[in-house]
Amino acid sequence: MSEHYYTKTPRSVSDRKRIEAVLRGRRLAFATDAGVFSKSGVDFGSRLLIETADIPDGARVLDVGCGYGPIGLAIAAAKPSAHVTMIDINERAVKLARENAERNGIRNVTILESDLFEAVRDQTFDAVLTNPPIRAGKAVVHRIFEEAFERLVPGGALWVVIQKKQGAPSAEAKLEDIFGADNVRMAARDKGYYILRAERSNIC
Repeated sequence: MSEHYYTKTPRSVSDRKRIEAVLRGRRLAFATDAGVFSKSGVDFGSRLLIETADIPDGARVLDVGCGYGPIGLAIAAAKPSAHVTMIDINERAVKLARENAERNGIRNVTILESDLFEAVRDQTFDAVLTNPPIRAGKAVVHRIFEEAFERLVPGGALWVVIQKKQGAPSAEAKLEDIFGADNVRMAARDKGYYILRAERSNIC
């Protein structure tokens, strides 16, 4: 079975590329490599999440599974008063994300190597964004949902992109179980991709 990107230390031979993408109206340049997600270009799902997510000014944002950085860096560039923490288990991806932050002059970020939420256990956030690692399995994806709930402040929101054919209906049901059915909505849908928004209720 081939190695997938949800791996701490990729064994695949390095094959660095340079790509560009216009995200939220700004052209960003990224270094990518073998062993990271969507190395040949920013995938449609991530683009849809970036353009859909409504992030308040000054927000504390968490990008879970940041890869080489397109989601977190695009949000940070669009929201300079926000601070975006970006985490990934993949050490190659983390190095690329740091390089890409520097490459694009984006300073309002913190980029950490982390097995899911381990490195941010003592922090809370106004928004959590994720293009979850589907190939890591449903248990990992559902754990991201559960732990995101714990890391959100009341009124904060989790934004998830997931394909219908990769389990969007079951993901939506799981989010409703965690956040409450009234607090989950489909924020966008395009080309088989769903953007789900789940808000942590202000009522404890």
